[in-house]
Amino acid sequence: MAETDVHRLTKTVLHGREHTGEETIVQIGEGNFLRGFLNWMIHQLHKQDVYSGRVVAIQPTPHGKVVPVLNAQDGLYTTILRGKQDGETVDKAELVQSISRGINPYTDWNKVIALAASPAVKWLFSNTTEAGLTYLHESYTGEEAPLTFPGKTTAFLYERFLAFDGSLAAGIVVVPCELVEENGAVLKGLIKRVARDWELPEAFFCWLDEAIIFCNTLVDRIVTGFPLGEEAKWATKLGYEDQLLTVAEPYHLFVIEAERMPSECIPFTKAGLNVVWEKTAPYRDLKVRLLNGAHTFLFAAAVLAGETTVKGALENQVLRRFLERGMQEELMPTVRANQEVKEAYVASVIERFENPYLAHQLTDIGMNAVYKFKTRLLPALQANQRSHLLLFSLAALLVYMKPTGKEGAFLQGQANGKPYTIRENEETLTILNEVWGQFDQEKKNVADTVQLLLEQEELWGDDLSCHRIQVTAFVEQLLSGEIEAIIATL
Repeated sequence: MAETDVHRLTKTVLHGREHTGEETIVQIGEGNFLRGFLNWMIHQLHKQDVYSGRVVAIQPTPHGKVVPVLNAQDGLYTTILRGKQDGETVDKAELVQSISRGINPYTDWNKVIALAASPAVKWLFSNTTEAGLTYLHESYTGEEAPLTFPGKTTAFLYERFLAFDGSLAAGIVVVPCELVEENGAVLKGLIKRVARDWELPEAFFCWLDEAIIFCNTLVDRIVTGFPLGEEAKWATKLGYEDQLLTVAEPYHLFVIEAERMPSECIPFTKAGLNVVWEKTAPYRDLKVRLLNGAHTFLFAAAVLAGETTVKGALENQVLRRFLERGMQEELMPTVRANQEVKEAYVASVIERFENPYLAHQLTDIGMNAVYKFKTRLLPALQANQRSHLLLFSLAALLVYMKPTGKEGAFLQGQANGKPYTIRENEETLTILNEVWGQFDQEKKNVADTVQLLLEQEELWGDDLSCHRIQVTAFVEQLLSGEIEAIIATL
């Protein structure tokens, strides 16, 4: 296709194939994962005429940049599935139409309130990363969006409660997709805590229990997001420029455990999707520890060694051995499953990491990495205090989090002369900046700096300074030596 044939993605590319339907799903989160996972699924339902509801995506943080682009593209974007499935190579692009619009709640909170009053809305999904499921005391006047995800969800549900005079028929199903154990129960607890802060009426608490169904979930699909460096190729291939191209692997699994079954479920299985309504626990340990945990275990060391993608890290034999030993020797023993099942899952994870089509950026994995280490890897470290490789991964994380400057609301780090953005919540960024700032400006030694970082219970949920000697030794090596050579000595 000639370059002049390429144009910006809007509804004009549909040529009469536009999908219309009521807005039945509210989604807090508009990032790569939900677009490559849930929104792709809803589009499959539309294609097979088994569900017509559409999604409204709500921006979860004040710094989000997706909603303006999403609205400029009329809610459209392209999902690219690449990899192996059932022994066959998959490499296909599909224009997804499941999102009707995006809302920035910090500028258009009135639109969110109007959505809460819509009788068509039946579901609320979310993915705000693990850091989203945390508590922060804040107020609510009804005029502005709360800052936090639990705050926004509480406000949305309370506005719905008011709009329908507490009718049980106005209840919806809440399905958080954050990688937190019993995420639905955690979210419900946070909502009640926020509601008590706001001194909401007792009738609202009863309505929460009786009308709202909270689900625990487990999600599994590697979504790498925008294919950096391939923009021109895809624009020529597709015939339009899509600023929200989302690349994912073909594999997907969605486990949903409801506190009680909804009277009417979204018919995922009718479309042949790998969605099960079962207990999440049997699936959780394998996935969170051996897939997500493996990502977190690897990423900081790999970035410091000069790699940029997961695939690139596995092509580096030193890093590959580091990952394989970490999974086999320090992560697998902490997972409650049959040994054959664990070994088969680890083999599948390595194969998925090697997907030749996925350029999974290590710095994307590094978003909210402190919280990810706490939830994904700290339980394994606590189960075996002598986990040598886990302690090295922790040391690499601390060095990765050493700021060299600022980038907007975030901090900036540097490895091998290349800058990267340290994307953490405000509290974590403040601690990192203060502690590492003392190291740089007040010439504190490494041991004191590591001690200060490890004893920050706000970061880890525990005092980790019992590991200071080994972690300090690793940090000193990482700050002064060749990273690959250091990893090879492990």
